[in-house]
Amino acid sequence: MAGGNTENLRRAAQDKREAALARAEKGLRRLLKTGHQITFQTVAAEAGVSKDFLYRTTELRERIMDLRDKTKPATAPTCAAGQNEPANPDTSSIVRTLTAKLTNERSTSRKRIAELEAALAVAHGQILQLRRQDPVLTSGEQTWPR
Repeated sequence: MAGGNTENLRRAAQDKREAALARAEKGLRRLLKTGHQITFQTVAAEAGVSKDFLYRTTELRERIMDLRDKTKPATAPTCAAGQNEPANPDTSSIVRTLTAKLTNERSTSRKRIAELEAALAVAHGQILQLRRQDPVLTSGEQTWPR
């Protein structure tokens, strides 16, 4: 088995590459005919080939890049004032209401946390006082009968 099937493998790889090239060309022609935007993504999807294949194939890459620049969709003019305005006027009042509610709830939560921390500090102080009063509690011995 020395030598193997290298010639058959080379031929199969070449056939596969040529089939992919043909699919890419057909896909590209279909996209041009239908007026779709030409990008590596659209050509790859239309032709059933990978974007990597399109980028690695120099003549396809250059052709797609050239057509991509020529077939860019016209961008809609944007209004500078319209970008800052919400789509729905009620939306801004809803946002303000929810923001105010959230701020109020955060404030309430912070106050409650401060109260709980103070109560915990008092409880720790009381535990420390009890341990100092009863030396048996600090030694770890059990005071109840077994």
